[in-house]
Amino acid sequence: MGSGGDRTMPSASEAPAAALAALDAETEFDAAKGLVYNKSKRSKYMTEKDLSELPLVQRINWLSTTIIFFPAIAFCVGCAFVPLRKPTFYLFLVQYILTGLGITGGYHRLWSHTSYAASLPVELVLLAWGAAAFEGSARWWCRNHRAHHRYVDTKGDPYRIDKGFMYAHVGWMVLKQDTRQVGRVDITDLNKNKLIMLQHKYYLPIALFFGFVLPVAIGTLGWGDFWGSLVYAGFGRMFFVHQATFCVNSLAHAIGEQTYSKEHTSYDSVITALVTFGEGYHNAHHEFPHDYRNGFRWYHYDPTKWTIRFLSIFGLCSKLISFPENEIEKAKIQVIQANLDERKKHVDWGVPEEGLPEMTWDEMRARHDAGEALVAVNGFVHKVDDFMDKHPGGRKILQFWVGRDATLAFNGEVYRHSKAARNLLEHFRIATLKEKLE
Repeated sequence: MGSGGDRTMPSASEAPAAALAALDAETEFDAAKGLVYNKSKRSKYMTEKDLSELPLVQRINWLSTTIIFFPAIAFCVGCAFVPLRKPTFYLFLVQYILTGLGITGGYHRLWSHTSYAASLPVELVLLAWGAAAFEGSARWWCRNHRAHHRYVDTKGDPYRIDKGFMYAHVGWMVLKQDTRQVGRVDITDLNKNKLIMLQHKYYLPIALFFGFVLPVAIGTLGWGDFWGSLVYAGFGRMFFVHQATFCVNSLAHAIGEQTYSKEHTSYDSVITALVTFGEGYHNAHHEFPHDYRNGFRWYHYDPTKWTIRFLSIFGLCSKLISFPENEIEKAKIQVIQANLDERKKHVDWGVPEEGLPEMTWDEMRARHDAGEALVAVNGFVHKVDDFMDKHPGGRKILQFWVGRDATLAFNGEVYRHSKAARNLLEHFRIATLKEKLE
């Protein structure tokens, strides 16, 4: 194959019909790869350098910032004036669960990673309340998340953790980005999904209706609590769902255990799982992204997994993808081995066999006669002058074997020495014994 610059690009008429059918004003067909991508958005400020030179007030994306911070302010102010009633609290919980699952079960596991298939009613619910989370349309959200996985910890990752915890949490939405840096991903399947595209087109009215109009109407008509429904089931729910899902980008890339891979900044943490609808086993997720589970074990807190599995019993979800258990265990063992190898680097294992000089019996005896305390064990010559008085069995026992081969005695004829004793002995090696004593 030639270089990218030598490649002849097919014309639009030569492109596959399915690919062309997926195009709209926001996408383009990459003929070299046969994939449909988002178009790189053009902006007056194209580079990070240009953006960094702007005054802070001009660097802020005011639309995203308002969506993120206004609910928090409205909720805090509202709490001071509006009491929380029990039915309103239940309404808050229902809205919180539905919008949370809309993101984790819908945006994330269903459409970003296609880890299972959902029936039409489930798709409609996930799209409706996923929009109500006010985190963008499913198409926009999935496009960014796919870029995050494909380009994790690089410039192509839209919410890369190496730019700071708060940047990964909210900063990437608060501050304007050089949109050309975000890695390109294939979104053909999203563009072909009519429900996804319908939600994308009418995202704002859908979000407002299921996020605010519906819960406020239920609270007002049901038990006469307009303000409580607005403050708690609207703004409060929106704030808490935001923080929960934002933690997947920040907390899940900052604390916990790297159980299955050490090649990217993702961690498994039950703490993160508790605040993210089960998305806290993030190291597992980055290593096995197409698995519908985030926590593999039954006891791992993963309500999104439990919901998908429960719905599958009634045929509402199907084609649940589970990575082979053997491969999961293999990845786990490889990390354990890598951790052991790293720990071994910081341990003194004694004198290595490689590079030791050879010594004959005559040479050993000559040095013994000259006053050195040399003992042969397992084919090696050991200098034990400084250990004579430290020998657990006493100096006299060790003195008896000086100048001799103590292999049989060391290995059980007199006393079968422990692993610790064998490890210690390796520090006293000075030569390989050239010949064995008959």
